[in-house]
Amino acid sequence: MESTTRSTQEAITGRLASLGQAVLAVFAAFLVASAVVPPTSALLVDAGVFAQESLALNVVRTVLQFVGFVIAIIGFLAITDTWHLLHTRRLTARTLLLSAGAVVVLLAAQFGAGFLLQALGISFGENQVITQGREAPVYFLYMIPVSLLLVGPIEELLFRGVVQGVLRRSFGVRAGIVVASGLFGLVHWIAVSGGPTEKLAYVAIAGTLGIVLGVLYERTETIAAPALAHGVYNSVLFVIQYVGATGAV
Repeated sequence: MESTTRSTQEAITGRLASLGQAVLAVFAAFLVASAVVPPTSALLVDAGVFAQESLALNVVRTVLQFVGFVIAIIGFLAITDTWHLLHTRRLTARTLLLSAGAVVVLLAAQFGAGFLLQALGISFGENQVITQGREAPVYFLYMIPVSLLLVGPIEELLFRGVVQGVLRRSFGVRAGIVVASGLFGLVHWIAVSGGPTEKLAYVAIAGTLGIVLGVLYERTETIAAPALAHGVYNSVLFVIQYVGATGAV
């Protein structure tokens, strides 16, 4: 009985420690990004490279944010010596097929959730990228290569590679996917406009999409699969938004 109690306590302690590590990794990513973006942006404006609040500067800020993420991710993995937690198998035809299927599932989930919430009379918040793109539709086109090369790969490296990898050790694969996806959803709270209910709806949708990407990661055992699926998914949404904003065919 005593050994069972001790084992339970150790399991709980291990899970709390893993959760703390995962939260720390996410916090570090945003902390480093916040230390990189403002001063570098100000330097570029002062040097006359970009105009203040210009479209090009907004794109550069996004790039700088993910540069900050990469610095934090590398630092976290090096300090904790957890490189082995990353799944890095090479891409195969099966992996590419599963990634393509994941994109379809992500889009179906996105629009399905949107229609369902609309039918229930619930609106969900709008991402700042969408807001900016509607003001200047060409911004959506700029964000396509950024999403494919930076947003998709680096967000997946952080949330599936690092966070899910850390949580997998003590929570197990399934629970690790769910908890990592919950954190993935929650970080979108700060990037979305609207009231608490609208933000919560967006967080729930993002978390659900995170589960799809998390399952894809574990099934393929390579971070390249969710990175590709995430980048393509974002890009498809940007194309749809661009067509909607411009009426282009």
